Amino acid sequence: MTDTTSTGTGEAPARPTPAAPELPAQAARPGPAPAYGPPGLLERLGSAAFARVNRTREWHELPLPLGLLNLRVLRDDLRRKNLYDTFGAGGERRRRPTPALAPFRSYDGSGYDPYDEDMGRVGTRLDRNAPLHLVFPDSDEELMSPSPREISRQLLARKGFVPAPSLNLLAAAWIQFENHGWANHGDNEEAEPFTVPLAEDDDWAEHGGTCPMRVNRTRPDPVAHTAADAPPTYENTVTHWWDGSQIYGSDEARCRALRTGEHGRLIVEDGRLPADPRPGRSCLDWTGMNSDYWAGLSLLHTLFAKEHNAICDYLRAHYPTWDDERLFHTARLVNTALMAKIHTVEWTPGILDTPVLRHAMDANWYGVLPRWVARTYGRVGKGEMLSGILGSPTDHHAAPFSMTEEFVSAYRLHPMIPDELAVRDHRAGAVRATIGFDEMQGRATRTAVDAYGMADLFYSFGTAHPGALVLHNHPDALRNLARLTGEHVDLGTVDILRDRERGIPRYNAYRQMLRKRPVTSFEELTGGHPGDTPLLKELYEGRLDRVDTLVGNLAEPRPAGFGFSDSLFRIFILMASRRLKSDRFFTTDYRPEVYTAEGLEWVDRGGMVSVLLRHHPELAPALDGVTNAFAPWRAL
Repeated sequence: MTDTTSTGTGEAPARPTPAAPELPAQAARPGPAPAYGPPGLLERLGSAAFARVNRTREWHELPLPLGLLNLRVLRDDLRRKNLYDTFGAGGERRRRPTPALAPFRSYDGSGYDPYDEDMGRVGTRLDRNAPLHLVFPDSDEELMSPSPREISRQLLARKGFVPAPSLNLLAAAWIQFENHGWANHGDNEEAEPFTVPLAEDDDWAEHGGTCPMRVNRTRPDPVAHTAADAPPTYENTVTHWWDGSQIYGSDEARCRALRTGEHGRLIVEDGRLPADPRPGRSCLDWTGMNSDYWAGLSLLHTLFAKEHNAICDYLRAHYPTWDDERLFHTARLVNTALMAKIHTVEWTPGILDTPVLRHAMDANWYGVLPRWVARTYGRVGKGEMLSGILGSPTDHHAAPFSMTEEFVSAYRLHPMIPDELAVRDHRAGAVRATIGFDEMQGRATRTAVDAYGMADLFYSFGTAHPGALVLHNHPDALRNLARLTGEHVDLGTVDILRDRERGIPRYNAYRQMLRKRPVTSFEELTGGHPGDTPLLKELYEGRLDRVDTLVGNLAEPRPAGFGFSDSLFRIFILMASRRLKSDRFFTTDYRPEVYTAEGLEWVDRGGMVSVLLRHHPELAPALDGVTNAFAPWRAL
């Protein structure tokens, strides 16, 4: 983890920082950091047994109880074998204990872990899920083989919109909203861009692009390595924790600039976030993270800023003597936990719609016992199985906590974005207008929200489908995108090139490192698709070992109900629970002394539908009978 500081540009009037109160009811500082020991006998037996079973039947082909147990064993294997720390590259400051554990989330992500003050802090390195010897990138020449632009044109380009019928468009906006709080590489490096050769029949220049295509490189790690032969590393410019930093920012100055300074509240004016005050950014909302911004993000950033303020008002009614700082930090804890719950038990079962996954994600959050048990008796035991991760002991498993490059790669879900949206009236369902993606992103973001209003846009997103995560479904708008930075990019080309540049193993190596058998033919990879099989074979010159992970994951046949591949899912089940298990505010400090009893009750009773109705009661007819807000709403 690198010793750099945030480059946030938020400005706020200087004011003294209130002293942090002592952590309520905190036990004495624990002893030395526990080592992650070898697996026990039962763990070894379970791993060996399911490794044998999975040679012929995957976890999703097993009966429900066995499928759940298989997932548990697989997750334990991944925790042990797929977490790799980049600290050994050197150049970072020595790890040091946190002087005092604060009872709230810090502005920059520091001070979460008692033994490592910098763990998860903004400006620290992204780690890896792949063994470090597998993540050295190819030479620039090999990075172009096969051409990332030709992969984009022939395998990714949308031939016709393929919808994901079990989801609505809020699901696409939600995952980008969450991702912006987990990881970001910062602005790309403009010096010495990649040059991508173009085929003779390529029309990129006709769309205003350069020939050859130029793609800026990922900003390099600002801290030089001191160890020889370490693979390249990259800095995370937001905090690594699940802390709502997309709303609150990743440094104190930015966060304070977003607050009213009274009663813990965020600035919301006439139901909207204010405009970004920085030059050339007034088209965007002023919020914690507004890169690659569009109307879908504006809806969610505004909604959860309002939710934060509602929590502040609720807490203030119960604790009228609390000052602005304590109200703010406690409301942030509650709001963040509610977002984590929504992601875990609503968004995830929405995109991975199988009985095993619904039970597994509920078990992550609640445990396998009925919910009335926890409400009546509290936690049962210290483990995760009976009462879930919340309130269990913190555990980083095989490496200190951070986000990983493979995790960032796994969430390249651009096919979910449509090229156009029918904007509908939320009262009667009539179409008001049909707008293209460019008319609701970047410079047009706030204009679109002003023109159509929050209620109609929420209803339109709730009744529209996102794109399916398959080949030939990358949106045209993102393959010819003008960014606020001035970059003109084909995100299909960029998606392929970024994985190669950052050393993401190619598809078969990726499967093997996640304990999946490599595919042995292009027919197996595509499930025998009559068009894609020969096309992939031609583009990759018959070499399965060169197939890109993004392409393989989009082509791979998937379990029934799954919105993405089982290979990609392996990264998900590892990192989804790790974001909770490593964070003391979801584990040892998920308790009323920190959150308040009222705050925990707010999280326990809340969900996406209740949040929407609290701030947009006019959507009640469309949400009548809807149990998952990321599934299609009622058509009026």
